[in-house]
Amino acid sequence: MNAMTNAIALPVPSASGSLESYIQTVNRFPLLTQDQETEYARRLRDSGDLEAARQLVLSHLRLVVSIARGYSGYGLPQADLIQEGNIGLMKAVKRFDPERGVRLVSFAMHWIRAEIHEFVLRNWRLVKIATTKAQRKLFFNLRSMKQGLGTLGADEVRSVARELGVKPEEVVEMETRLGGQDMALEPAGDDEREQFAPIAYLASDNAEPAAVLEAEQTARLRGEGLEKALASLDARSRRIIEARWLTEKEALTLHDLAAEFGVSAERIRQIEAKALGRMKALIAAAAD
Repeated sequence: MNAMTNAIALPVPSASGSLESYIQTVNRFPLLTQDQETEYARRLRDSGDLEAARQLVLSHLRLVVSIARGYSGYGLPQADLIQEGNIGLMKAVKRFDPERGVRLVSFAMHWIRAEIHEFVLRNWRLVKIATTKAQRKLFFNLRSMKQGLGTLGADEVRSVARELGVKPEEVVEMETRLGGQDMALEPAGDDEREQFAPIAYLASDNAEPAAVLEAEQTARLRGEGLEKALASLDARSRRIIEARWLTEKEALTLHDLAAEFGVSAERIRQIEAKALGRMKALIAAAAD
């Protein structure tokens, strides 16, 4: 496992060997109940219990694999994406507070995605142009918007440019670069580096636990009292909550918002946690 700053160093399975064997291994680790998760998180928080941290990490390794699948099309080794995602998971476990009423799976997915995003931007050779915030947003969102579509028409290019706040020519240029990196669904030949192609990691028909829990949490936030709760927040807190939880587009990462406000990602997480706690209390009061 890679060394990292502010993360928990734990003996966990490595994805650097046989990827298929790794995935089979992590899928055998049982999911924790909410009571088990809370107990382990309190043991880690109160006494620094590394075995409790290890159990929290192991039970969520399959979540990292699931999220990493979504980045297969960037032409980077799946094992490396998983390893970077695992770093994000460990950071999330260290910072997780069981008293907030949010499951670790919902909290961790944002840290996992942030680490994978940074890894993609550092290593994908065609994204060297993505140096500005707008270009980074275009890079990730355009690929998501183009899933299952061919080349964008002129009207679609203008629409995407308006939605993402960039120039139409930037959309065309990025689309061209993205098209050059697509991987075959079932690559031919005996290249061992391509033996784990996207076809091997198609999601099952069963909803991922992360998707189910995130949908439930979003539904609660959209319930009665939401507008009142949002109105009680200052402008920065409201922006963070809307960008992280209430957007119909891809949610912004802690790092995205840190760049926007000129503070650290940890500071954004603290503001988010405080705002969510305030909203939760107001929404609960409105429901009584």
